[in-house]
Amino acid sequence: MTLVAPTPAELADIAASLHMTLPPHEVQDYHALVTGFLADYQAIDAQPDEVPELRYPRAPGYRPDGAESCGNAWYWKATIEGAPTGKLLGKTIAIKDNINVAQLPMMNGSATLEGFVPGFDATVVTRVLDAGATILGKATCEHFCLSGGSHTSDPAPVHNPRRAGYSAGGSSSGSAALVAAGEVDMALGTDQGGSVRIPSAFCGVVGMKPTHGLVPYTGLMPIEATVDHCGPITRTVGDNALLLEVLAGPDGMDPRQRGAPTQDYTAALDGGARGLRIGLVEEGFALPNMMPAVADKVRAAARRFEQLGATVESLSVPEHQLATALWTPIGCEGLLAQMMIGNGGGHNSIGLQDVALIDHHARWREQADALSPSLKLCMMVGAYGQRVHAGRYHAKAQNIRLRVKRSYERLFASYDLLLMPTLPIVASRLPNADAPVPEIVARALEMIGNTAAYDVTGNPALSLPCGTVDGLPVGLMLVAGDHREAIIYQAAAAYERAVDWEKL
Repeated sequence: MTLVAPTPAELADIAASLHMTLPPHEVQDYHALVTGFLADYQAIDAQPDEVPELRYPRAPGYRPDGAESCGNAWYWKATIEGAPTGKLLGKTIAIKDNINVAQLPMMNGSATLEGFVPGFDATVVTRVLDAGATILGKATCEHFCLSGGSHTSDPAPVHNPRRAGYSAGGSSSGSAALVAAGEVDMALGTDQGGSVRIPSAFCGVVGMKPTHGLVPYTGLMPIEATVDHCGPITRTVGDNALLLEVLAGPDGMDPRQRGAPTQDYTAALDGGARGLRIGLVEEGFALPNMMPAVADKVRAAARRFEQLGATVESLSVPEHQLATALWTPIGCEGLLAQMMIGNGGGHNSIGLQDVALIDHHARWREQADALSPSLKLCMMVGAYGQRVHAGRYHAKAQNIRLRVKRSYERLFASYDLLLMPTLPIVASRLPNADAPVPEIVARALEMIGNTAAYDVTGNPALSLPCGTVDGLPVGLMLVAGDHREAIIYQAAAAYERAVDWEKL
């Protein structure tokens, strides 16, 4: 890239954009000073970038269509063979399309990013290949991951494999759909407001949002660093625990990670439910759009845990609703700053950055009208918070997050797990392409009332299928204290062994 110094007129415009008024002689003075500073930029420009080595060869692959796309769940198909040994040997896996897979296109559900090809593998991609998995391709995701439905991905919606014409959930829509359809054994998803757990619940598979920072986010396109999570989606609890064992732990390149202690999650699978203390969060059943039949299925699952020897108590957790409210200023102002204005990069933090992604994604400004309605809405809310209130609500929400987090820490001194519906509804019908904006947004955000809270608190949370309503899956959510994924897997495996959820 050629570095071009600003002209004096351009520098005057820059100063004006920073609310400065410079007299002409000062413009000349600052122009000379700025030009001197840019020598350091030129020195950096002359250096090669620092990117991880590509260790596993791959063919370029292709974009499938028709029946091969599995209801638009596949974005790109390409086979990458992993190591000849490892925990995941023989397992096939799909990678959500906001995760770097070198030499394969990454669109992140948006036509504005079309044509971008990452130059290095995300840490999680390298880890699954090191563990012997075979990657079969990239799974479609929603438009910059800003939808809990599956109707915002470009160029077409993802269909629920259990019922065409219905939502697969989002934003990891293709990941959950491919697992549910049997196209792959496992998939990687990401979760900032429920995007692993929502499609897992809609499609009837198992999805874990781990503790914030447990799984490295290096090489993934961010939304907002304080709510970014990456996690496994699988058909069984055992495979989910196995995949998390491979994904978890620090990589030394992601500032979200603070120690990130790992566990032998599969060792917990046979622990049973006897003696577990489970709190039934009544606020999780009281959402305005809660379907009574969904609540009934989840309460029946709670009774099954009692039959398995757990103690289940109803309790009120007012912080649950507050945590959900905190998501709006944190998520909206954060995504505007990091994903959009920051072009998918991060300032004021140490970590590996994807410079090529920043270069390509910066072009969204030339195509802003093509952004999805749900993303436009969140950007406008974030811009309002910044322009009118100077970011004070984002800052105050982060402060209140600390208080809410302490409240949950006290709660988990008395309970091993919290239980509630993952979602208040089952999969809804996909809206028409020409549906009005309020309908498109409603179908994108109507289901996050329980999931978003635990992106804010960072607690691990898993969606587990527990029955059906009108033939569509219902998910229950188990939540635990930080870095207690093992006890979630222990309880989930006990329930999975005891029931055939598709007959409930």
